[in-house]
Parts: sequence; C-alpha cells; structure tokens
Amino acid sequence: MTVPSRPAPAHEPGECRQLAGMLSRIGDRWTLPVVVSLREEALRFNQLRRVVGGISQQMLTRTLRALERDGMVRRTVHPTVPPQVEYALTTLGISLAAEALRIGSWIQAHRDEIDAHRQRYDDAAAG
Repeated sequence: MTVPSRPAPAHEPGECRQLAGMLSRIGDRWTLPVVVSLREEALRFNQLRRVVGGISQQMLTRTLRALERDGMVRRTVHPTVPPQVEYALTTLGISLAAEALRIGSWIQAHRDEIDAHRQRYDDAAAG
C-alpha cells in the first residue's frame, strides 16, 4: 500500500519569513497612506506630511527612508537655497499604490457585509 504524497508547500520556510516581513512593512500604519498620497505627483516633505495627516515628522522620515530603501520612493534634492527635497514613487511604488487602491476599493465594496458578519458574530458570542 502506498501513502499518497502531500503536495509541496507553496513556499519554503525562509521564503515565508521574507514574505511576512514585507507584508509587515507594507501593512504598517503609515506606508500605504504615504504611497497612495504620492501616486499622482511628487511632493515635498511638508506637503506630504499635510496630505497624510496625523503622522509625526520622525515617523514620516522613517517611512520615507524605508520606502526609498525598498526602491518604492525616489528622493530628489534640488540645488536651491535652502535645498528642496521632493519624494516621488518609482515604478515599483506606483504598482504598490495601484494594489493598495484595489484593496481599498474591495474594502469599501464589502464594508457593510463585513460589519454585519461582525455584529452577528459578536451577538452570538455575547450569548
């Protein structure tokens, strides 16, 4: 008698950790709002801070550095006095913004349904 073989896992453990790390980065509180805010045009730091709203200067700096490191944002320093710095999405960042907008649209389309499921679940759990 032969034992049926199990299908190979979709991802190796190391690859899963790498995917989880990237999902954690993308899913943090500020990455997607920053990326979506840059989708139409390059913005200077303070413009971006106003558009995103509620983000501290330190957190915006950290988020932009991480996005630049990941190749999603391009930082351009203009040789003026004082220097002006603009942030723009790269091709990779544009593709992330498109996916973020798709997920946002899905959430909006299903928000009422999800809320109804949550309410039924909470009602049943309460007794």
